[in-house]
Amino acid sequence: MKPDKPQALLFIDGYNIVGAWTDLKKIRDRHGLEEARHRLVDHLTGFSVYNAYNTKIVFDSQYRDGGSTEQVITEFLAIHYTNHGETADTFIEKSCANFRQDIRKFEQRIIVATSDRAQQLTVGGYGAEWISALQLWREVELTNAHVRLRQKTKNKSSGRFLINSLDPEAQAKLDRLRFNK
Repeated sequence: MKPDKPQALLFIDGYNIVGAWTDLKKIRDRHGLEEARHRLVDHLTGFSVYNAYNTKIVFDSQYRDGGSTEQVITEFLAIHYTNHGETADTFIEKSCANFRQDIRKFEQRIIVATSDRAQQLTVGGYGAEWISALQLWREVELTNAHVRLRQKTKNKSSGRFLINSLDPEAQAKLDRLRFNK
């Protein structure tokens, strides 16, 4: 069941994550930043929904033409490109500072994913939590494993009888009750 509102606001320092995750670095080096950005979005789409995170992936404008833009991917995930001359770090830090004044801070966590130690300390000063790029990768992988397990369990045929859907211990208890053992 989907929660009424996101459990956390998650800011992702996009290029920091691209540079830290092995698979994204390889994609960036072979196919360019655009493909690495797309793959990062793929990784985080299901993760954001599953964890009820309002995720904002922030990319520096230095690798794009044009001003600040936001591209909504799902209701749980958006990509933000900063203004020319503004870094992702600055945008995230300003957002954390503004969130500190926001009433949502009493109901919602704010998390920043980056391995930039200076940024971790700064956002921590604004009351935000932070996780490293490696921690985020582990959480994404763990979420994917949970989803696969749930799908596998859901797709498993339990047979024709209700008893077949019970675990072996519950089946044994029912057998003892049924045969008065």
